[in-house]
Amino acid sequence: MNHAGLTVLVPVLDELPGIHEVVAALEAQSFDGPLEFLLLDGGSTDGTREVLEELAQRDPRFRVLDNAARHIPAALNLGLRHARGELVARMDAHTVYPPDYLAAGVARLRRGDAAWVTGPALAEGKGTWSRRVALALTTWMGIGGASFRRPAQEEIETDTGFTGVMRRATLEELGGWDELSLVNEDAELAARVRAAGGRILCLPQMAGRYVPRDSLPALAKQYLRYGRYRARTSRLHPESMRPSHVLAPGIVLAACAAVVAPAPLARPARGLLAAYGLAVLAASGRAASVTSPSPFRSICQARDRTRTESASAKTAPRTRSVSDTAAWLAACGASFSRVT
Repeated sequence: MNHAGLTVLVPVLDELPGIHEVVAALEAQSFDGPLEFLLLDGGSTDGTREVLEELAQRDPRFRVLDNAARHIPAALNLGLRHARGELVARMDAHTVYPPDYLAAGVARLRRGDAAWVTGPALAEGKGTWSRRVALALTTWMGIGGASFRRPAQEEIETDTGFTGVMRRATLEELGGWDELSLVNEDAELAARVRAAGGRILCLPQMAGRYVPRDSLPALAKQYLRYGRYRARTSRLHPESMRPSHVLAPGIVLAACAAVVAPAPLARPARGLLAAYGLAVLAASGRAASVTSPSPFRSICQARDRTRTESASAKTAPRTRSVSDTAAWLAACGASFSRVT
């Protein structure tokens, strides 16, 4: 039987490099009421499981559950079935949250007129490439129309959410997370929340900081998978698409047209590519100028850092777009032709 309180679902798989910082942030949550954390381990082999077991032994608020399916939506549904609270939150094991994350989300949810309360997802790099990717994700070219990926100054309504707090009853009425959406599961759930008339709110005080991928191959792989499952979400919920979702496929099609199409089509395609290149350069320059060193530092340091960060900001959004697009185009035909 459920009790009035909050259950936090935390999918985990091989998170040893950052798990101690994440655990400290979970323990520091200042929630006034019954609280439990379900650590949903997908079979970690890097020492993460031992950290979780030790945590569960010394703090009765934490329980470790085995996620045999090893996928995030399956982990979340497993947690939902074992949850004791009337409210359910999701927190990720590679994200650090502020101490009042849960308290702020629950307080806003209980005020009414919201089905899902979440916060901005802010990238914070630690390695060489993750810092560059984080820089790219401060630009409009890097985040597109995702308003929840920008620092917020006030409460805003969004079309999807990053982790956050919901009523358990809402999740159960919607059938939980879609276990066929191995990636992009939050956007798929958000589409069903909005279709049912629910509002998704993003609060500035709930901003979570996550570490992006620390290499270009890892970033490309991530967005290849994202593109594939974004296509599935678009098929299931066409109303969830934003203009930015079709921009990257349009750029790839334009590149193909610029090479193989007849001259009347090739010329405008090349113009579109030129405009895209200028937009990338503009976004890169702006990002570099924001992060440029103080003029009181040496001229050489300023020059080197500006060059490095400008190139990084330019490369990461382009890698994201191309990777996302390749999978998006490959998946669209199959995804839209059948219902699974």
